[in-house]
Amino acid sequence: MTRMLASVTGPQEAEIALAGGADIIDVQNPAEGAQDHAAVIRATAQAIGGRRPVSALAGDLAMPADGLRAAVRAVATAGADMVRLRIVPGEGLANRLDRLAKAASGARLIGVFPAEAAPGLSLLPALRRAGFAGAMLDTRDKASGHLLDHLGLPRLLGFVEDCHANGLEAGLAGSLEPPDVPRLLVLSPDLLGFRGALCGAGDRMGPLDLARVQAIRGLIPPDLPAGGDVDYRLLAARGYAPAATLPDGPVDRVFVEDLVLPVFIGAYARERDAPQAVRFSVSAWVARGGRAAEDMRDVFSYDLITDGIRLLTGSGHVGLVETLAERIAAMVLAHPRVARVMVRVQKLDTGLGTVGVEIERSRAAARTLSPPLVQPLAEAAGFGHTRS
Repeated sequence: MTRMLASVTGPQEAEIALAGGADIIDVQNPAEGAQDHAAVIRATAQAIGGRRPVSALAGDLAMPADGLRAAVRAVATAGADMVRLRIVPGEGLANRLDRLAKAASGARLIGVFPAEAAPGLSLLPALRRAGFAGAMLDTRDKASGHLLDHLGLPRLLGFVEDCHANGLEAGLAGSLEPPDVPRLLVLSPDLLGFRGALCGAGDRMGPLDLARVQAIRGLIPPDLPAGGDVDYRLLAARGYAPAATLPDGPVDRVFVEDLVLPVFIGAYARERDAPQAVRFSVSAWVARGGRAAEDMRDVFSYDLITDGIRLLTGSGHVGLVETLAERIAAMVLAHPRVARVMVRVQKLDTGLGTVGVEIERSRAAARTLSPPLVQPLAEAAGFGHTRS
């Protein structure tokens, strides 16, 4: 289950975030001093009254040790259930983790890595040993672009997997917008964090807007309930479907054409030494929903195709274009609304002109396909999940 973190400036915005369905209320007000920040945290926590967990930033891990522990203690005692600490590149950071968990007074510690710099993921085991509950990626300079401008899907998937391997929750944030949500959901992060997308006109300095909070909430599927009605549009990005069969009716063709990526591919030994330019074209015939498309819940995004290709090609050397084409087809067909798929894979650097393969597969045929790595990668991308 992926939870929604909404950053607010105080009690008034916290009520809007709660009304919109946010799972975690994050208090941030960087324009004020530390004492004022603690007061805002306290007021917000009192207003929430335990209805949702409260998160807040305490400072940088590079702060002097005594000051860092005091900052963590102040934020925790003000009422934060989750205390975030920015992790900036530098030497000896692991030594600063000592005694932070005790200073947190029972609050859960979250390390925040800057997306602009190469995340120091070697610190993840040290975070866990120090009692941290999770780690996040976030953009520190909001003018520098959003998360996906700095880190591609394979890197983000690696971050989530490394966090989970170390027993840490994984969070993703950084000027996220509505179209980013289905793309990131497939990585199965434990939380997604938002500010600007929740504000009027998308301006993070403006006030929270209830309709925008609700729109983001609607894109993040809740955990499946034991009974009752489910809006499966919310779950489509994660591969859930109300039935194994596709509904009768019209289909739309969602396509990606002429996507060129560097790929380690080929049967010759020399083809393992360097990547080759490979061009991909994919068409997916997708069952149309029961109403006109109004938002991201109603569509099968072409980003899911391009992101999936990047995840598959980033998993290691592939011997044959036919193998890669089958893996892409199986991944796309694992989405419950896709009835048929065409995949064309072309190698551009052979010196023999453009060579490759084009295949067409249907959902019925996909049930018989089990090429190596397809299911693990499809599951890593969030497709084909089942729940009992």
